[in-house]
Amino acid sequence: MFFVLSKLITFLLSPIFWIVLFFAIGYFTRRKRLKKISYGISLATFLLFSNPFLLDRFARWWDAKETTLPPGGKYSCAIVLGGFVSEDYHGHGYFNSTSDRFIQLIKLKAEGKVSHLLISGGNAKLLPTDFRESDWVATQLKDFNIPDSDIIIENRSRNSYENAVFSKKLLDSAHLSPPFILVTSGYHMRRALATYKKMGVDVIPYPCNYIAGKGKTEIEDFVPSLSSLGTWYYYIKELVGYAVYSFKKK
Repeated sequence: MFFVLSKLITFLLSPIFWIVLFFAIGYFTRRKRLKKISYGISLATFLLFSNPFLLDRFARWWDAKETTLPPGGKYSCAIVLGGFVSEDYHGHGYFNSTSDRFIQLIKLKAEGKVSHLLISGGNAKLLPTDFRESDWVATQLKDFNIPDSDIIIENRSRNSYENAVFSKKLLDSAHLSPPFILVTSGYHMRRALATYKKMGVDVIPYPCNYIAGKGKTEIEDFVPSLSSLGTWYYYIKELVGYAVYSFKKK
């Protein structure tokens, strides 16, 4: 219920939903005043959320800052949160636009900063198939000659809360020493970090995959952009999740 509710709230708060909704009201209503107001709200919402400059300003405030690990430091485990792999129409996996999470995980292992890797992610679809993200990622790690003994698979979670719950159980069972490195996207780190801390897991944030707020301000940043409109979905999802998880008990 919690899983479905969070997805529903995210959809209802999506700018695209409100743009379409008020445009439809304006199109179908016969009342001139309501038509004018509805079209106005639809246009204003579009201009507000398609503005790259405003998106970047919000991202710079919300996103977790980059972390530099101390030279020579070594940790028992790096936890990477799922969402960087999608399922194709054949039921196979492929890396999507957030695959920087995987790249940073491999770098941490290659640089000798971590001894174990915990891959946390199952299937986050409302109607899940048999595909499990972390299981597929494990097959990709073999290409980098990482031994199975260094890989911990958590393939049951469907959201960030379950990532933390199931990861904690596996870490406790493996008797690995904290703190652990937590790898996820910069926009997702605030919610992920709060969730893991709430579960009592001692983690060091290692954000990556920044999707906004990193570039210099250009004239083009004041021109409406459809990509900016779409990117807001990720941030609204984080805001909803952060708010909901803050009220959720362990």
